[in-house]
Amino acid sequence: MKVTLSLEATTSNDVSIMVDALRASTTITLALNNFKKIIPCFSLQEAFELKDKINGVIAGERGGQMIQGADIGNSPQEAESYKSDKDILILTTSNGTRILENMDSTVLIGSMVNAKAVGKKSVQMANSHIDVVMAGVKGEFVLEDFLAAGEILYWICENLKDCEISEYAKSAILASRDYEALKKGFLTSRTGKRLTKLGHKEDVEFCLLKNISDNVAIYENNEITLI
Repeated sequence: MKVTLSLEATTSNDVSIMVDALRASTTITLALNNFKKIIPCFSLQEAFELKDKINGVIAGERGGQMIQGADIGNSPQEAESYKSDKDILILTTSNGTRILENMDSTVLIGSMVNAKAVGKKSVQMANSHIDVVMAGVKGEFVLEDFLAAGEILYWICENLKDCEISEYAKSAILASRDYEALKKGFLTSRTGKRLTKLGHKEDVEFCLLKNISDNVAIYENNEITLI
């Protein structure tokens, strides 16, 4: 099995794992404890038009800040605990949802909170190539996605007898093995510091929790559901 790590665009036509560690991937993973499905929207107009049509709940942010008129922000804890009789979450974010739009493969959603589960599931589903795809920020590398990808890649390799892994992916695994250093990396990364300044430090700390969920989400037909 070929295992690779990419930024923004996948190199696999087989199985890809989208990682937007702070915070979309974590929000998606935990929101599926509370909602039957998630519909990602790539523009604010699309999100609000869809809300009127399907009577869903909007979770969204731009630049880390909650969108005016949304029901909740891009917060995993809010998405998991939000009380409503509606069972569809409409999610629009700066990076993670944008990345999903252009993936031509089987797409799973990965984060620190479900790294072990998504790593195992990807091995079960893939034929020849698993690519872990970091969302980044506006086309740029970000530390937290690299570290979360490393945790996922570790579990992919733990579930493979024969792992042909790229050097880039190996470096992410090595970087993720010291959990105390990983936590510091999340909190002091550009995104981590911005979210903390905006009052979302609890979200950053929550996104750091390892393997607290067995949820594995799949993106297909413009919807995200549990496998």
